[in-house]
Amino acid sequence: MTMKIVFVTSNKHKVLEVKEILKPHGIDVLGLFDLDIAPLEVEENGTTFKENALIKARSISKLTTLPIIADDSGLEVDFLNKEPGIRTARFAAQKGGHILAMKDIMQRIEGHNRSARFVCDIALIYQNTEQVFEGVCEGHIASRISGLNGFGYDPFFVPDGYSKTFSELGEDTKNKISHRSKAIKKLAEYLKDQMAT
Repeated sequence: MTMKIVFVTSNKHKVLEVKEILKPHGIDVLGLFDLDIAPLEVEENGTTFKENALIKARSISKLTTLPIIADDSGLEVDFLNKEPGIRTARFAAQKGGHILAMKDIMQRIEGHNRSARFVCDIALIYQNTEQVFEGVCEGHIASRISGLNGFGYDPFFVPDGYSKTFSELGEDTKNKISHRSKAIKKLAEYLKDQMAT
């Protein structure tokens, strides 16, 4: 039996990524565009990834009866006091895009600690309950931007245990080790248990 679940995002890259990870678990992921739901203007005024993920999930809870998931994710750079953190997307927008944002970060940490991580919190609203699942991928900021795959900050993040950026590693590898995939695997385990009862 296939479960349908709505992903609250207008980012088609994210929908495809999550769809690929959940497909083997018998879970079909739908984007807002699949249901003709216009993305709502939501003020992400939480102070943590968890709070922002829940704000997004709750924003469409009255518009569908299907289970809902929403994520909030970001990049934490240790030398920058874990910035940009929950402001990761806004930081790129303020800088004029991800390439300029990555160049800015590389310039600021030049000669310093390059350790960083991607964090993802996924909120689930299912059968009138709320759950949040977190995934973390440790790594470091590369000395140059490289790779054509992926999106966002992928071209300058090297996960621990690898010598290439997320963009260079490709979708298959990224989907096994990324922060989002770790959070989604926890979500999938939870849903599998729920579907079995």
